[in-house]
Amino acid sequence: MSEQPNGQPADRDDRGDRSDQDDQDAPDDRSDRDDRRTARWRHRSAALAGSARGLPEQVPMVGRALRQLFRVNLLDSATRLAAQAFLSALPALFVLAVFAPTAIREGVLHSLRKELGLQGQAAQSVQQMLGSGHEEEPGFGLAGALVTLLSATALSRAMQRVCERCWELPKAGTRVAAWRWLVWLLVWLVCLAFQTPVKDGFGLGAWLGLPLTFLLATALWWWTQHLLLGARVRWLPLLPGSLLCGVTVAGIGVASRVYLPGAMSRSIGQFGPFGVVFTGLSWLIVVFTGLTLAMALGRVVSEEEAVARLLGSPTEPGQWGGPRF
Repeated sequence: MSEQPNGQPADRDDRGDRSDQDDQDAPDDRSDRDDRRTARWRHRSAALAGSARGLPEQVPMVGRALRQLFRVNLLDSATRLAAQAFLSALPALFVLAVFAPTAIREGVLHSLRKELGLQGQAAQSVQQMLGSGHEEEPGFGLAGALVTLLSATALSRAMQRVCERCWELPKAGTRVAAWRWLVWLLVWLVCLAFQTPVKDGFGLGAWLGLPLTFLLATALWWWTQHLLLGARVRWLPLLPGSLLCGVTVAGIGVASRVYLPGAMSRSIGQFGPFGVVFTGLSWLIVVFTGLTLAMALGRVVSEEEAVARLLGSPTEPGQWGGPRF
């Protein structure tokens, strides 16, 4: 194109060249900005990761809590406890209820309905199962009950191993621990059967039931640790974990009454009778995860310097000083 005297065509060509050059440079600028943004995110992520890695050294309690959870193997231990409770302890509860007086049997049924949210066909099936034991022959029923109860001590043994891991103690001998397994199982089953009246505050409402649940759960798990550890850890160092267990039981009890009825109904509608198994076992895993976590962190709290001076916690692994209480 020839240049005009006023130079307009040449100006248009220059502007076109600059526009083409800007179009070529724009992707490069966007790419540079993306690279810089990515580099900033990587730098921030690395800084956060470094801070997280240094947190156990900066806050010793956090480091000890993490090591304690790895030592206890939280989820594995909780799953084992839930499986043993579902496969052996709950059948033992049914067996004891079958041969118990009518008032106790009705109390067990009411507790199961309330705590697991059993309704309709599921509740009727449980009621029929609890009412069928009196039709069995006495000799066979007694033998079956004894075998079921002895098998259910698998839960006691699993709980004992969790307590020993929490406190880094060797496994207790069978002759020392055997009677403790049976005693703990019976007490735990009785508490399980009659927990609903306690949570209801014996008819007075949750304002009484909630603190009662906390106090009784604290007492139960305080005694549980001392019994299953064979009195190798004194009472006072076990108190923080017991208080955390009390909080856990009270909190999970409230959550179960809100969540379980709807979840159980949906599960039964989707899977039929197997829905009770799926939902019940899943909820037991949640319960025992909370309890295992509480006992594991209770040991960490009891060994904090300020708490240890009050409770007589150990100055070295396996040595618990302080008063005999």
